[in-house]
Amino acid sequence: MEINLHGSWYVTILKDTPLGDIHITMTMIMGWVVLIVLSTLMYFLGRNLQVHNISKRQAAAEYIVEALNKFVRGNMGESFDKYIPFIGALFSTAILSNLISLFGVWSPTADLNTELGWALIAFVLITYYKIKTQGIGGYAKGYLEPLAPMLPINIISELATPVSMACRHFGNILSGMVINTLIYAALGLASSALLGLIPGIGAWLGAHIPIFEFGIPAFLSLYFDWFSGLIQPFIFCTLTCMFIKQASETD
Repeated sequence: MEINLHGSWYVTILKDTPLGDIHITMTMIMGWVVLIVLSTLMYFLGRNLQVHNISKRQAAAEYIVEALNKFVRGNMGESFDKYIPFIGALFSTAILSNLISLFGVWSPTADLNTELGWALIAFVLITYYKIKTQGIGGYAKGYLEPLAPMLPINIISELATPVSMACRHFGNILSGMVINTLIYAALGLASSALLGLIPGIGAWLGAHIPIFEFGIPAFLSLYFDWFSGLIQPFIFCTLTCMFIKQASETD
């Protein structure tokens, strides 16, 4: 089955397409592709490191590491340095998953399950630090505050954290794809209408030469694909750092 999204053809695998007892989807396949690309890139940047006379490749790798260290320590403090690799992996995976759609393939982040998986990992870490700080009894007691009848609301509030994190990222990516698709279709109709005014060959030109589809979609993708694809991972990782930090400081 093929789906036309903002001018690119995405080939998707139906959910009922099995490989033995395993059901393979395009999200899973492109997720593996993202991991393979990132692993290859990390190997390339991290091999043959030197102390003196470093290469441009090593300089780029050191810049990335320093920026990541600064980001995590700025949001969590140096006591959470052990989470630098996790945040770096989450950040890079999210960015590549978002931007890979520019190459005309399915983006893993177009599937809400991807963001839910990331959010659940963050939720487990947040819960771990709450229990570590308050103890199991203090953590359970928090669901009954300020009054016991607040238990259902407190549970919903707790579960809302991973759901909101996942839906915020997914919603922004999906909305950009939908808006781009609608604009692309509108530009095609506008091209047909304008060229259709030409006597004789106007209808043929309108059907085969969509003049408004050249250039304008590329300009719009600067925001919907590039800007949104970069800012959403930044927001997701910032919230992850902040929530874990706050959980570790709970009285």
